[in-house]
Amino acid sequence: MTVQKINEKDSPFRNGDCGVKYFMRGPRLDWGLILLKPGQVMGPHGHRQTEETFHCLEGTPTLVVDGRDVPMVAGDVVRLDPLEKHDLRNDGATNARIIFIKTPYLPDDRF
Repeated sequence: MTVQKINEKDSPFRNGDCGVKYFMRGPRLDWGLILLKPGQVMGPHGHRQTEETFHCLEGTPTLVVDGRDVPMVAGDVVRLDPLEKHDLRNDGATNARIIFIKTPYLPDDRF
């Protein structure tokens, strides 16, 4: 049995104090946290083989799936199939924190 343990504060955000931070990468899944400040947008993308799940921890982000807005509030969970182009934006007045889980672990599976 292999146990992996990290603390969230030990994983840096991609953009310094916001954006994406990974907690675990492989061997079977990717997962981490997205922090969007008010007005920030992740950027549209998709995955050919990977499904992705989002769990909103706080804030009121909007998940945009194939051009359709999916408003989220704390507690909401949304799962996307492969090939669904998606983006996240924070139109709210407070930070949005969203957990993401991608499986299977295919780090280059992005369009």
